[in-house]
Amino acid sequence: MSDRFAKKWESKRDEEPFTNRIKDAVKPPGPLKPRLDFAVRRIELQVQKLDQATDRFGQRDKAIFAKIVDAYTKHDSARANVFANELAEVRKMSKLIMNAKLALEQITLRLRTVSELGDVVSTLGPAVGVLRSVRSGLGSVFPEAENELGEIGNMLSGIMIEAGQGSGMTLNFDAVNEDASKILVEAATVAEQKIKDKFPDLPPGMPASPASQADKTY
Repeated sequence: MSDRFAKKWESKRDEEPFTNRIKDAVKPPGPLKPRLDFAVRRIELQVQKLDQATDRFGQRDKAIFAKIVDAYTKHDSARANVFANELAEVRKMSKLIMNAKLALEQITLRLRTVSELGDVVSTLGPAVGVLRSVRSGLGSVFPEAENELGEIGNMLSGIMIEAGQGSGMTLNFDAVNEDASKILVEAATVAEQKIKDKFPDLPPGMPASPASQADKTY
Protein backbone atom coordinates (compact mmCIF):
# COMPACT_ATOMS: atom_id res chain seq x y z
CA MET A 1 0.00 0.00 0.00
CA SER A 2 1.25 3.48 -0.82
CA ASP A 3 2.17 5.93 1.92
CA ARG A 4 -0.36 8.31 0.43
CA PHE A 5 -3.16 5.80 0.88
CA ALA A 6 -2.03 4.91 4.40
CA LYS A 7 -2.23 8.56 5.40
CA LYS A 8 -5.61 8.93 3.74
CA TRP A 9 -6.84 5.78 5.49
CA GLU A 10 -6.13 6.80 9.06
CA SER A 11 -4.93 10.41 9.18
CA LYS A 12 -5.45 12.44 12.34
CA ARG A 13 -7.38 15.65 12.23
CA ASP A 14 -4.95 17.42 14.59
CA GLU A 15 -2.18 16.99 12.03
CA GLU A 16 -4.12 18.86 9.32
CA PRO A 17 -3.31 22.52 8.60
CA PHE A 18 -5.88 24.98 9.84
CA THR A 19 -6.77 26.07 6.29
CA ASN A 20 -7.51 22.45 5.33
CA ARG A 21 -9.79 22.07 8.31
CA ILE A 22 -11.73 25.12 7.15
CA LYS A 23 -12.13 23.51 3.72
CA ASP A 24 -13.23 20.23 5.32
CA ALA A 25 -15.88 22.07 7.33
CA VAL A 26 -17.41 23.19 4.04
CA LYS A 27 -16.94 19.90 2.20
CA PRO A 28 -15.71 17.28 4.70
CA PRO A 29 -14.01 14.31 3.01
CA GLY A 30 -12.20 13.18 6.15
CA PRO A 31 -9.90 10.17 6.54
CA LEU A 32 -11.36 6.96 5.16
CA LYS A 33 -11.29 4.66 8.20
CA PRO A 34 -13.34 6.83 10.58
CA ARG A 35 -15.88 7.37 7.80
CA LEU A 36 -16.03 3.63 7.19
CA ASP A 37 -16.48 2.99 10.92
CA PHE A 38 -19.30 5.54 10.97
CA ALA A 39 -20.99 3.81 8.01
CA VAL A 40 -20.71 0.45 9.78
CA ARG A 41 -22.33 1.87 12.91
CA ARG A 42 -25.20 3.17 10.78
CA ILE A 43 -25.64 -0.29 9.25
CA GLU A 44 -25.61 -1.89 12.70
CA LEU A 45 -28.35 0.51 13.78
CA GLN A 46 -30.48 -0.65 10.84
CA VAL A 47 -29.81 -4.26 11.84
CA GLN A 48 -31.16 -3.48 15.31
CA LYS A 49 -34.28 -1.88 13.83
CA LEU A 50 -34.84 -4.89 11.58
CA ASP A 51 -34.41 -7.16 14.57
CA GLN A 52 -37.10 -5.20 16.41
CA ALA A 53 -39.35 -5.42 13.34
CA THR A 54 -38.84 -9.20 13.26
CA ASP A 55 -40.05 -9.39 16.86
CA ARG A 56 -43.13 -7.31 16.02
CA PHE A 57 -43.99 -9.53 13.07
CA GLY A 58 -43.43 -12.56 15.29
CA GLN A 59 -46.06 -11.27 17.72
CA ARG A 60 -48.48 -10.64 14.86
CA ASP A 61 -47.84 -14.14 13.57
CA LYS A 62 -48.73 -15.68 16.92
CA ALA A 63 -51.92 -13.64 17.20
CA ILE A 64 -53.11 -14.49 13.68
CA PHE A 65 -52.16 -18.14 14.10
CA ALA A 66 -54.27 -18.33 17.25
CA LYS A 67 -57.23 -16.91 15.31
CA ILE A 68 -56.76 -19.53 12.59
CA VAL A 69 -56.73 -22.34 15.12
CA ASP A 70 -59.82 -20.90 16.80
CA ALA A 71 -61.70 -20.64 13.49
CA TYR A 72 -60.56 -24.10 12.48
CA THR A 73 -61.76 -25.69 15.72
CA LYS A 74 -65.15 -24.00 15.15
CA HIS A 75 -65.25 -25.41 11.60
CA ASP A 76 -65.38 -21.88 10.18
CA SER A 77 -63.24 -22.54 7.11
CA ALA A 78 -64.07 -19.22 5.42
CA ARG A 79 -62.82 -17.23 8.39
CA ALA A 80 -59.82 -19.53 8.76
CA ASN A 81 -58.89 -18.93 5.11
CA VAL A 82 -59.03 -15.16 5.54
CA PHE A 83 -56.65 -15.35 8.48
CA ALA A 84 -54.44 -17.86 6.64
CA ASN A 85 -54.00 -15.42 3.76
CA GLU A 86 -53.17 -12.65 6.21
CA LEU A 87 -50.65 -14.93 7.90
CA ALA A 88 -49.06 -15.68 4.53
CA GLU A 89 -48.39 -11.97 3.99
CA VAL A 90 -47.01 -11.55 7.49
CA ARG A 91 -44.63 -14.47 7.04
CA LYS A 92 -43.55 -13.24 3.63
CA MET A 93 -42.61 -9.86 5.15
CA SER A 94 -40.95 -11.57 8.11
CA LYS A 95 -38.80 -13.58 5.75
CA LEU A 96 -37.91 -10.51 3.70
CA ILE A 97 -36.87 -8.58 6.82
CA MET A 98 -34.87 -11.52 8.11
CA ASN A 99 -33.13 -11.83 4.73
CA ALA A 100 -32.19 -8.16 4.92
CA LYS A 101 -31.00 -8.43 8.52
CA LEU A 102 -28.78 -11.43 7.83
CA ALA A 103 -27.31 -9.88 4.68
CA LEU A 104 -26.50 -6.65 6.52
CA GLU A 105 -24.88 -8.62 9.33
CA GLN A 106 -22.68 -10.34 6.76
CA ILE A 107 -21.40 -7.12 5.22
CA THR A 108 -20.98 -5.52 8.66
CA LEU A 109 -18.73 -8.40 9.65
CA ARG A 110 -16.68 -7.96 6.49
CA LEU A 111 -16.38 -4.21 6.86
CA ARG A 112 -15.33 -4.57 10.49
CA THR A 113 -12.38 -6.73 9.40
CA VAL A 114 -11.12 -4.26 6.78
CA SER A 115 -7.70 -2.99 7.81
CA GLU A 116 -5.15 -0.67 6.28
CA LEU A 117 -3.48 -3.73 4.76
CA GLY A 118 -6.71 -5.20 3.42
CA ASP A 119 -8.18 -4.90 -0.04
CA VAL A 120 -10.55 -2.08 0.77
CA VAL A 121 -11.97 -1.70 -2.71
CA SER A 122 -12.81 -5.38 -3.21
CA THR A 123 -14.48 -5.49 0.22
CA LEU A 124 -16.57 -2.37 -0.28
CA GLY A 125 -17.73 -3.36 -3.76
CA PRO A 126 -19.85 -6.37 -2.72
CA ALA A 127 -21.03 -4.46 0.37
CA VAL A 128 -22.44 -1.69 -1.81
CA GLY A 129 -24.10 -4.29 -4.05
CA VAL A 130 -25.74 -6.00 -1.07
CA LEU A 131 -26.92 -2.67 0.33
CA ARG A 132 -28.59 -1.78 -2.96
CA SER A 133 -30.33 -5.15 -3.16
CA VAL A 134 -31.50 -5.03 0.46
CA ARG A 135 -32.65 -1.43 0.02
CA SER A 136 -34.73 -2.41 -3.01
CA GLY A 137 -36.28 -5.35 -1.16
CA LEU A 138 -37.26 -3.28 1.87
CA GLY A 139 -38.84 -0.45 -0.11
CA SER A 140 -42.46 -1.50 0.35
CA VAL A 141 -42.06 -2.68 3.96
CA PHE A 142 -39.54 -0.33 5.57
CA PRO A 143 -39.35 2.98 3.67
CA GLU A 144 -37.30 4.64 6.41
CA ALA A 145 -34.69 1.87 6.16
CA GLU A 146 -34.70 2.24 2.38
CA ASN A 147 -33.71 5.91 2.66
CA GLU A 148 -31.05 5.28 5.30
CA LEU A 149 -29.49 2.38 3.40
CA GLY A 150 -29.40 4.54 0.27
CA GLU A 151 -27.38 7.17 2.13
CA ILE A 152 -25.04 4.54 3.58
CA GLY A 153 -24.55 3.02 0.13
CA ASN A 154 -23.61 6.41 -1.29
CA MET A 155 -21.17 6.94 1.57
CA LEU A 156 -19.49 3.58 0.99
CA SER A 157 -19.35 4.23 -2.76
CA GLY A 158 -17.53 7.48 -2.08
CA ILE A 159 -15.07 5.75 0.25
CA MET A 160 -14.53 3.01 -2.34
CA ILE A 161 -13.77 5.53 -5.09
CA GLU A 162 -11.31 7.42 -2.89
CA ALA A 163 -9.68 4.19 -1.75
CA GLY A 164 -9.25 3.12 -5.36
CA GLN A 165 -7.71 6.44 -6.32
CA GLY A 166 -5.38 6.47 -3.34
CA SER A 167 -4.18 2.89 -3.63
CA GLY A 168 -4.23 2.37 -7.38
CA MET A 169 -6.64 -0.59 -7.01
CA THR A 170 -9.20 -1.34 -9.71
CA LEU A 171 -12.59 -2.96 -9.23
CA ASN A 172 -13.43 -6.28 -10.83
CA PHE A 173 -17.19 -5.90 -11.31
CA ASP A 174 -17.77 -9.56 -12.20
CA ALA A 175 -16.13 -10.68 -8.96
CA VAL A 176 -17.99 -8.00 -7.01
CA ASN A 177 -21.40 -9.05 -8.35
CA GLU A 178 -20.64 -12.73 -7.75
CA ASP A 179 -19.55 -12.04 -4.18
CA ALA A 180 -22.64 -9.92 -3.47
CA SER A 181 -24.87 -12.66 -4.90
CA LYS A 182 -23.24 -15.26 -2.66
CA ILE A 183 -23.91 -13.12 0.41
CA LEU A 184 -27.58 -12.67 -0.55
CA VAL A 185 -28.09 -16.36 -1.37
CA GLU A 186 -26.51 -17.41 1.93
CA ALA A 187 -28.70 -14.95 3.83
CA ALA A 188 -31.82 -16.21 2.04
CA THR A 189 -30.98 -19.83 2.82
CA VAL A 190 -30.45 -19.13 6.51
CA ALA A 191 -33.59 -16.97 6.67
CA GLU A 192 -35.64 -19.77 5.10
CA GLN A 193 -34.58 -22.19 7.80
CA LYS A 194 -35.06 -19.67 10.60
CA ILE A 195 -38.62 -18.96 9.43
CA LYS A 196 -39.41 -22.68 9.38
CA ASP A 197 -37.96 -23.13 12.87
CA LYS A 198 -39.62 -20.05 14.33
CA PHE A 199 -43.18 -20.28 13.02
CA PRO A 200 -45.48 -23.31 13.43
CA ASP A 201 -47.26 -24.99 10.55
CA LEU A 202 -51.01 -24.67 10.18
CA PRO A 203 -53.24 -27.43 11.49
CA PRO A 204 -53.54 -30.44 9.14
CA GLY A 205 -56.35 -30.13 6.64
CA MET A 206 -56.18 -26.36 6.22
CA PRO A 207 -56.86 -25.49 2.56
CA ALA A 208 -54.36 -22.60 2.48
CA SER A 209 -50.68 -22.88 3.36
CA PRO A 210 -48.97 -19.61 4.22
CA ALA A 211 -45.59 -21.28 4.19
CA SER A 212 -45.96 -22.15 0.50
CA GLN A 213 -46.84 -18.55 -0.31
CA ALA A 214 -43.98 -17.05 1.68
CA ASP A 215 -41.08 -18.53 -0.29
CA LYS A 216 -40.23 -15.40 -2.27
CA THR A 217 -36.97 -13.62 -1.58
CA TYR A 218 -35.80 -10.34 -3.10
